[in-house]
Amino acid sequence: MRYAVIGTGAVGGYYGGLLARHGLDVHFLLHSDYIHVKKSGLVVESKDGDFVLPQVQAYSRPEDMPPCDVVIVALKTTQNAQLAAILPHVVKEKGIVVVLQNGLGLESDIARIVPHATILGGLCFLCSNKIGPGHIKHIDHGTIVLGEYAQEYRPCGITDNLELLSREFEQAGVLVKLSDNLGEARWRKLVWNVPFNGLSVVLDATTAQIMGCPATRSLARDIMIEVVTGANKCGYSVEEQYADDMLLRTEKMAVYKTSMKLDFERGMPLEIEKMYWRPVAEAESAGYVMTAVRTLALQLEYWDGRCAIES
Repeated sequence: MRYAVIGTGAVGGYYGGLLARHGLDVHFLLHSDYIHVKKSGLVVESKDGDFVLPQVQAYSRPEDMPPCDVVIVALKTTQNAQLAAILPHVVKEKGIVVVLQNGLGLESDIARIVPHATILGGLCFLCSNKIGPGHIKHIDHGTIVLGEYAQEYRPCGITDNLELLSREFEQAGVLVKLSDNLGEARWRKLVWNVPFNGLSVVLDATTAQIMGCPATRSLARDIMIEVVTGANKCGYSVEEQYADDMLLRTEKMAVYKTSMKLDFERGMPLEIEKMYWRPVAEAESAGYVMTAVRTLALQLEYWDGRCAIES
């Protein structure tokens, strides 16, 4: 199959790079890195082994890309307004769109842009950063949880499309777990993303620093439990133990600056809408107010506005 990667950063550059390294036909859409990658290729430093793709099928305009069977969306969600101008050029008739982004409601937004496509959601348990033009550093983990989108996030089981993509990714060295309930899988990812992305900015801290202080570790857990409760109020089944399991995994993680922390340091917009306000709104529509999550979102709005003013 022919692949497109929309957003060649820490996520798209890493997974797209692995697919291309293993001989798959991968086409990369780039913006600021286009000239560099077109000339010098893509570099991936990884705990699993470094590699270089000296020649990359790179494009600066979606109109120049061929129609693709599988389109991986790995943009920051703050750039999703661009997708309406990108996806119709790139997604093949009856193609597959794989949404490797954080937050809620992403697949339903994309389904309105390309209603003829099959939409899969991917939750990336990955510590990876873009450290320079066309230069990705993979620090830890890398598993993707894949689920297929059905209208209103109805569970749709393990489909043929999920099995197909799982085989392709695993042949490229990516561990894939399949979910029969994409909505629940997205809430489970929020259990980690909401506290650690937000607190890393508000506290100016790495994950190790948050976990190393009893007060902030307790705060992170409180926020996690609130997200778990929000998920259950919305009709999903997420056990409280899942939060403690995520804390144990974070304790073992290499020292890591979250993607939101790096975005803040670079003066980029923060992914607040999809990762914070949408979960808050969904929980409130189910009769539950996530007070701590809402407070964290308001603090992030302050820093996001200050970041914009200073830049």
